[in-house]
Amino acid sequence: MIVSNPKVMLGKPIVAGTRVTVEAILEKLAAGMSVASRIEAYPHLRSLDVTDVEEFSTMEHQ
Repeated sequence: MIVSNPKVMLGKPIVAGTRVTVEAILEKLAAGMSVASRIEAYPHLRSLDVTDVEEFSTMEHQ
């Protein structure tokens, strides 16, 4: 789940329960990293979290 709180990471959208921003995960996607590599970079994330980020990004740009 993606959440935003003005008191966490300056209000940027993050993966709930973490301080990992949607932006950081999408930057890794843009760099060509696979889902597995992104999870390796952020071991506390699940593949579902990465999928949520990608869906959030898609919805945001519609």
